[in-house]
Amino acid sequence: DYAKEHLAQLQEKAELIAGRMLRFSVFYRNQHKEYFQHVRMHCGNVMKPSLKDNSGSHGSPTSGMLHGIFFSCNTEFNTGQPPQDSPYGRYRFQIPAQRLFNPNTNLYFADFYCMYTAYHYVVLVLAPKGSSGDLFCRERLPQLDISSNKFLTCCVEDGELVYRHAQDSILEVIYTEPVDLSLGVLGEISGHQLMSLSTANAKKDPSCKTCNISVGR
Repeated sequence: DYAKEHLAQLQEKAELIAGRMLRFSVFYRNQHKEYFQHVRMHCGNVMKPSLKDNSGSHGSPTSGMLHGIFFSCNTEFNTGQPPQDSPYGRYRFQIPAQRLFNPNTNLYFADFYCMYTAYHYVVLVLAPKGSSGDLFCRERLPQLDISSNKFLTCCVEDGELVYRHAQDSILEVIYTEPVDLSLGVLGEISGHQLMSLSTANAKKDPSCKTCNISVGR
């Protein structure tokens, strides 16, 4: 596994291409209709954390170790809204950002990778303070200042929480606790299901100069 200093090197590389910060208001998760039906019928309407797969950097300490739920927060540049296409299914659960990310949440940098494309992915972990996920991450991952970092921020402005994400990276946000569907809204997207963009068990391009580090053996 990468040590914290290796992840710090990855973080520095990711910061170089993060781009400017754009406002957003919801986290969202796309899945197939059957997934949400299963959650409603067999899980008490609660999405449960599952074990992270082996996508991304081969040395990521979260792969096969951290339990969580993947969310997205990227928005379309021209609309400020989540994109209407998704590789993960036509049904989208949207939840107000403050439900998952607030001053009682710790934020960690977990990975930076690409899959032989021009796009780069940054993996972040959101863990409520003191939770088992938080304790796991504290030992293994660089912690980010929630109000001042290059990827995902939560700041108080004029008395309310304001959220921003990096424009030039695709953020994959892992939330470490169960999430009740009653806290958000479920609907169908109007766009396409772009299977080619799926990052499930995605292998990192080992030749990319942008997102690889040299780890001495």
